[in-house]
Amino acid sequence: MIFLNYLCPPEKMTTRFNILKAFLPALVMLAYLASPLCAFAQDKPATDTAQKDRFNLHFQATYVYQYKPMFAADYSGPNSLKTEEERVNSVTTTLFLGVRLWKGAELYIDPEIAGGSGLSGAFGMAASTNGETFRVGDPSPTLYLARGYLKQTISLDRGKDTLYADGANQLETSYSDHSLSFYLGKFSLGDLFDNNAYATGPKTSFLNWCLMNNGAWDYAANLRGYTLSFTTALQWDNMTYKVALATMPTVANGPDLNTNLSQEYSINAEVTRAYKLHKKDGHIRLLGYYNNGDMGNYKQALERYWGIFPPSVISTRQYGRDKYGFGLNFDQQLTNTLGIFGRTGWNDGQNETWCFTEADRTISAGLSINGAGWKRKDDNVGVAIVVNGLSKEHKEYLAAGGLGFQLGDGTLNYANETVAECYYSFKPVATGIWLSLDYQFAFNPGYNMDRGPVNVFSFRAHVEL
Repeated sequence: MIFLNYLCPPEKMTTRFNILKAFLPALVMLAYLASPLCAFAQDKPATDTAQKDRFNLHFQATYVYQYKPMFAADYSGPNSLKTEEERVNSVTTTLFLGVRLWKGAELYIDPEIAGGSGLSGAFGMAASTNGETFRVGDPSPTLYLARGYLKQTISLDRGKDTLYADGANQLETSYSDHSLSFYLGKFSLGDLFDNNAYATGPKTSFLNWCLMNNGAWDYAANLRGYTLSFTTALQWDNMTYKVALATMPTVANGPDLNTNLSQEYSINAEVTRAYKLHKKDGHIRLLGYYNNGDMGNYKQALERYWGIFPPSVISTRQYGRDKYGFGLNFDQQLTNTLGIFGRTGWNDGQNETWCFTEADRTISAGLSINGAGWKRKDDNVGVAIVVNGLSKEHKEYLAAGGLGFQLGDGTLNYANETVAECYYSFKPVATGIWLSLDYQFAFNPGYNMDRGPVNVFSFRAHVEL
């Protein structure tokens, strides 16, 4: 707590920081109490499916502190990144319960608590700097069901089996390399699609939103990142084929999901090929998506604009509007300690962003270095850069003073938004704790040359049991 007082002096902390600060000792206690259960659940490794444990239990907690110094801007709007100095916190805790029901059937339930805020409430940048935060008005820690879904796997022949180790949302199980899996329930599409070996998510690797997922993939989700979905995955040797039907939020970036699929729905499909390059693992993934719902149109909003009031994309919403896009994703191991990765994505950018972030084009690349080279095999270093862009209609809408659910500086001197990020993740010996230092440097936040650049310094503590 002394360290927290240093990072966030009490005289400068708001009520929400005090809530989070008070909440942290409870996380430590919960981790302590949960550890015997987690150990028991994975205490007896099995040699065949019939003998494997019937259930498992895991736990994670992630705390992120971010500091942004003051930066220069010619002007600001309702949804701008604030120019003044900011200190913010976030915390998430998750319990992962897995139960084996019958042959090939697994049930996973994940209650989660999240609280805190991103910089400026996660407004003002498409490449927002903390993937652990959401655009939630109340920063107080909140309990909700993150995931609750059934997985059924059917072996299609007696081909080669691959053993999947016990972990969060994964019972120790052997699956045939010729198998068909079905997922039904609530989860994140990012759990199954757009995966990457080196940009794995804000809990352990890069913090930036557009490095944890393809920024141009407006993936179906409520404001906390989850959806109701039916997903099918076919594994055939080194090829994986996935398709998902998912629900959309009732309003852009909204908390509630519309289960009436005649009004709103999302279809996602992905093909993955695993391969070896000089005996080193690599993957390439091609993703496509199609969203249909009650969306507004940027061009129509501008046509209704008479130069007196800012255009409003919300006023043009109607059912039957769509958004579609594509993404390409790869990761490649180069040596035993070095890997590279990259993503690129595009969407049509005609109708408003509905779920994820306001990016219509994106490209990112980076590398990951394992600490085994300096005798720290559980440490990791990551360096990456992401560049985002907007469609012609989207940028004209923002330049006329229009607001998206994330962006809106009142006007716009357009340029691509660019963020560079680097981090070092340190794991003390024989613990389930990772401590990370992270730095991000952003050019043209919110695609605006009249604002920035911006420096963001972060500290992350992550616990797994």
